[in-house]
Amino acid sequence: MSLAFLFPGQGAQHPGMVAGLPDSPGIAATLREAEPTLRGLGLSAILDRTAQMQDTVDIQIGLLLVEVACARALCDDHALAPAFVAGHSVGAFAAAVTAGVLTLAEALTAVQLRGDLMQKACAGGDWGMAAVKGLPVRAAQRLVDDVDSTDEPLWVANINGATQTVVSGTAAALATTAQAAQAAGARAFEPLDVPVASHGRVQAGTADAMTRHLSTVPRRAPTARYMTNIGGRSVNSPDAILDDLARAVAHPVRWYDATRVMAELGVTRAVEMLPGHVLTRLWTSSVPQVRCVAVADTGLGAAATTARR
Repeated sequence: MSLAFLFPGQGAQHPGMVAGLPDSPGIAATLREAEPTLRGLGLSAILDRTAQMQDTVDIQIGLLLVEVACARALCDDHALAPAFVAGHSVGAFAAAVTAGVLTLAEALTAVQLRGDLMQKACAGGDWGMAAVKGLPVRAAQRLVDDVDSTDEPLWVANINGATQTVVSGTAAALATTAQAAQAAGARAFEPLDVPVASHGRVQAGTADAMTRHLSTVPRRAPTARYMTNIGGRSVNSPDAILDDLARAVAHPVRWYDATRVMAELGVTRAVEMLPGHVLTRLWTSSVPQVRCVAVADTGLGAAATTARR
């Protein structure tokens, strides 16, 4: 058996997700470990039961905490050991912590910087992201090519499946694309709960700053193979992992490729960390022969049982 841990990205969040974590020794230990760093970053309110996750920094820090805590519970409390880790967008930082490439404190600091830079890159504009469902990737790319311009930029941000592509850009460009997608026969055009535009050229400065920041992190050999966002490929070099963490914010996430590559490399089970289940649905669509389960749907114990079968 070869097990993969999956870590969702922004859009999976919900208010109170940190306080709503299950009662588990591994989870409790993770939150205690995070508290001094959060306090130092001015983000201790994320542990509060009333935290609403209203901006990009809070959302991404909250996702990182929840996902690392969930992975620690599965590893420490249920004796699972992933052979592969794959994180979608900011989920890649939780994947890197789980693989031992980053400490939790390093990841919290990096994600705060990333979220702040992403917000600043989109300041003064009206930006967003949306999922185009029911069209092949090439058809979605044609829609982008027809709309994209200097004044109203638009790009492919995530290739999530054979017929699901996320586009990112200005609100005006997205509105035009929504009409074009309907005319092209798309099943749906769904705006995402993401207040910034990511994985494209507007975030080039963010990628440069993250590269400089992560160059100061000690290099540690990973305990599991890491699936890159940029290429959807398996790597086990700390330099390659940190490079992907830094630069992916300015490049499309090739999740569909990563999913298929993991199946080709022998993954037989996959578990999606809290708080998401979208990656599980994408996995089931892309590689139905490999069993995938979301902790959000089954709970920790049942997910661990499924992972061992």
